[in-house]
Amino acid sequence: MPDLALNKRSVTSRTLCTGMNDASELPHSTILQRKRAIFLDRDGVLNTLVLNPRTGEYESPHTPADLCMMPGAPAAAKRLQAAGFMLFIVSNQPSYAKGKTTMENIKAIAAKVEIALNQEGVSIARGLYCYHHPNGTVEGYSGACRCRKPKPQLLYDARDEFDIRFADSWMIGDQESDVECGRRAGCRTILIQNPLSEAKRPGIERPTLCAADLPDAVDRLLASLKADA
Repeated sequence: MPDLALNKRSVTSRTLCTGMNDASELPHSTILQRKRAIFLDRDGVLNTLVLNPRTGEYESPHTPADLCMMPGAPAAAKRLQAAGFMLFIVSNQPSYAKGKTTMENIKAIAAKVEIALNQEGVSIARGLYCYHHPNGTVEGYSGACRCRKPKPQLLYDARDEFDIRFADSWMIGDQESDVECGRRAGCRTILIQNPLSEAKRPGIERPTLCAADLPDAVDRLLASLKADA
């Protein structure tokens, strides 16, 4: 794999919590011109989950050194890009709010993921992150917020900034909160059945498709589009 060391190039990750506009108020011609997008959860989809020895649970990486991309994930993302989708990362990252790592580490990991994708020819339009947690311990990042999935606010922000048409877009993640987020926004959804996040899939949500991993998800998504054509 190419060197993933951080460099000075800018990355697109940021947290967005802005207002939303009702798509029903837009002219029909404007809606037809909107772009289609793939909203990708990150941990367990693009990169591997990491065992936290303190909790005994598989979680997001807490340092850049912990980051390992999922096999085939960058190539799968590149196929989605080649199919004409804008790509976004949409991820809850509450480890700083819980006192498990630093904000510097969280942002460095996000940058490293985008660099790894860039080196494979994948362009992420925007990294959309929520850093809050309802039971956090860090002031300013604890309690209820507007952006934490399954709330769809980050998707609304992407829609408003990039003119995304949700009816032609997909949310892909390994937790049912990802499916709920996409469903509430009006996207189709794919649930990645990562065995390390099985506890996050209680069987309540009904995704459009299920897949073993991102490469399998892309196969199924593109086949679905071909069948609908």
